[in-house]
Amino acid sequence: MGSHRVRAGRHTVEIHRPEKALFPDDGLTKQDLVDYYRRVAPFMLPQLRGRPLMLERHPDGIGGPRFMQKHTPDSCPEWVRRVEVAKEGGTVTHTVCDNTATLVHLVDQACITFHRWQSRVGRLEQPDRMVFDLDPAQDDFESVRRAAQQLGELLDQLQLPSVLLTTGSKGLHVIVPLAGGEGFDEVRDFARAVAETLAGRDPDRLTTEVRKRARGGRLYLDIQRNAYAQTAVVPYSVRARQGAPVATPISWDQLKDPDLTAHRWTVLDAVEQAGTKPWADVLGRGRALAPARRRLTALR
Repeated sequence: MGSHRVRAGRHTVEIHRPEKALFPDDGLTKQDLVDYYRRVAPFMLPQLRGRPLMLERHPDGIGGPRFMQKHTPDSCPEWVRRVEVAKEGGTVTHTVCDNTATLVHLVDQACITFHRWQSRVGRLEQPDRMVFDLDPAQDDFESVRRAAQQLGELLDQLQLPSVLLTTGSKGLHVIVPLAGGEGFDEVRDFARAVAETLAGRDPDRLTTEVRKRARGGRLYLDIQRNAYAQTAVVPYSVRARQGAPVATPISWDQLKDPDLTAHRWTVLDAVEQAGTKPWADVLGRGRALAPARRRLTALR
């Protein structure tokens, strides 16, 4: 296997071993993955720009070892943006993907899935996204659809706009854009209060219990991604699962489709779904949490 170069914006990126099978059962190669990410880049980059990333790499394909990479290696091209962030006992330099060239370079490094912070460079302590991960006890998407509808109705009562993301795995993410004026602790505490309120309305089906053995088969309302340095899958990321499913934005109307699953879209049709602009301009309507906090207190 050789290599070849592709032009992406102002940079040329070398693709090493483009014929290497990353999804061997599906016949998908590294070049196929590069082609997908180049096509989806106009829709994906707004979800990536300015955010520290954790990179899920599979150098030998999805059947081989998985590496979760935070630190940007010295071998990374100098034009790839980096950000040094504080961690316990020191710092770590994360990669930031602001352009198609960086996206293609990371795919060349066998990064299959991208995971992002909920905050941006310059305001790392203040998230502008709040994420609820709806995690079913089994591969039961009907319970996920029902929980998402319940959560959406509660968020509407709190006058908080929200969008939906299929994870490409089992569940859904419900994402709320924030004005970015509060810290992670405050956002996580609010998310927990929302989840507890929802679980209290339907305790037989929903839970906020972190311990799996205590969930009793109920859907878990996971709010743990709303913490400093925690990440969530980036919209339009490919998941390292057979069939190459994609974490895909959907509209609230699409949630009503009884045939919807968490892995409904793949690299073959996710770009077409992206073109429908299912989130419209909702993410540009970030809200402060203080009014919603008062409304939640009144509801409880």
